[in-house]
Amino acid sequence: MAETGNQNPNYQPKGKIKINTPPPPVQTAPQASTKYKGVKHTIMVMSGKGGVGKSTFSVNIAVTLAKKYKVGLIDADINGPDDPKLLGVTKEKLYTSEGGIIPIETPYGVKVISMAFLLPDENTAVIWRGALRHKAVQQFLEDTVWDNIEYGILDFPPGTGDEALTVSQLVPQTDGVVIVVTPQDLALLDAKKAINFAEQMHIKVLGIVENMSGFACPHCGKITDIFRSGGAEALAKEMNIAFLGKIPIFPEIVQNGDDGIPAVESSGDVKAVYEQIAGKLLQQINKK
Repeated sequence: MAETGNQNPNYQPKGKIKINTPPPPVQTAPQASTKYKGVKHTIMVMSGKGGVGKSTFSVNIAVTLAKKYKVGLIDADINGPDDPKLLGVTKEKLYTSEGGIIPIETPYGVKVISMAFLLPDENTAVIWRGALRHKAVQQFLEDTVWDNIEYGILDFPPGTGDEALTVSQLVPQTDGVVIVVTPQDLALLDAKKAINFAEQMHIKVLGIVENMSGFACPHCGKITDIFRSGGAEALAKEMNIAFLGKIPIFPEIVQNGDDGIPAVESSGDVKAVYEQIAGKLLQQINKK
């Protein structure tokens, strides 16, 4: 039988591995963009991890706000741009005018710009390093004709990488960030990282949304807590952050998303949930 372990008689264990002291917090860039104009309020939508329904939230909150305001949606997820699919405008292509890039008009009153409009087809992978993703997001902000937009929603990829850093540096006047999470502990752990990112960048956390907070039975309306429930509300209380609300898993959210129809347009129950969240979100913005 083979011997195991270190067989060197002179071997001495070196003790615990030491981790270097983490670097100081990233500071906001001294030169903010002077070209990002035409948007009165900017709202960042982030999550600590993928798969929490952040794009679905971004699209539906944008459509909800568009009932009363002029809304722009920036799909800042360069590698996985999904917003056009959720809005049913995947066949559109971007054009430019003398003023800049013209965002795509959707049937729901939301103007949207996305990397998806620049790809040959929806199966094309964007294999770019950080510098190129930074440039793309910068163009979405600065080279796009945002004309009298009252609320600009920025839908970020998961985590706290290049895209979020680009916007926080170019648009330090952003009104704040909404953190989208699911109830389980793993998602809440990653959400704390997104909150920490916002704090280091001196960005206000407007609130936390608990998505997939139970399953809403389409027959009886009863909510079943598949992924648990209440974790986001407890996290908001712990970190002294506003809790904006819970969004259950409505079957129509999934079906409508695949069909390119925002669920708030087809379901009264979903519409009511998002209207409540939108109201609380605007209250947080107006507190400034």
